Amino acid sequence: MGTTADRFKAAVEAQDLDAVEELFTEDVRLYSPVKFTPFEGRPMVLGLFGVLLRTFEDFHYVGELAGSAQTAAGPDGGSADSAILIFRATVNGKQIHGIDLLQFDEAGRIKEFTVMVRPQSAVQALGEAVLAGLVEDGLVPQA
Repeated sequence: MGTTADRFKAAVEAQDLDAVEELFTEDVRLYSPVKFTPFEGRPMVLGLFGVLLRTFEDFHYVGELAGSAQTAAGPDGGSADSAILIFRATVNGKQIHGIDLLQFDEAGRIKEFTVMVRPQSAVQALGEAVLAGLVEDGLVPQA
C-alpha cells in the first residue's frame, strides 16, 4: 500500500482526484506560492488541485525526502511527520522546479501542504493560470 506520500504521488501522477481526496484531512490547509493566505478545507483544496492538474504540463515527481518539521499553524502547531516531494512541470511554456511539503496528522493523512516553486517567472505564469482556472471553476470571484 505504501506511505501516504507514495499514495499521494501515484494519485497526482494519475490525475485521480478521488484518491487525492482520501489522503486529506477535512481541515487541510494548502500554502501556495501565489497567495498569501492558505487555501483551507478539503473542498477548496480539491478544487485547487483540479485546476492544477489541468494547468501543469508534463508534471512528474523526481525525488522525495522524509522527516519531521514544525507546522505552519503557529508556535503551538508542533512538529509533524513530513515528506518533501520534488517535482518538475511546465506552465504556459515556463519550466517549473518545485517542492511539495506534506505534513501529516496522527492517522497519516495530509493536514498541511506547502508548495514552493522557482524561478520567479514560473511563479508568475503559475499564478496567472491558477487564478484563471479558479475563476472559471467558480471557486473565486472574477477580479
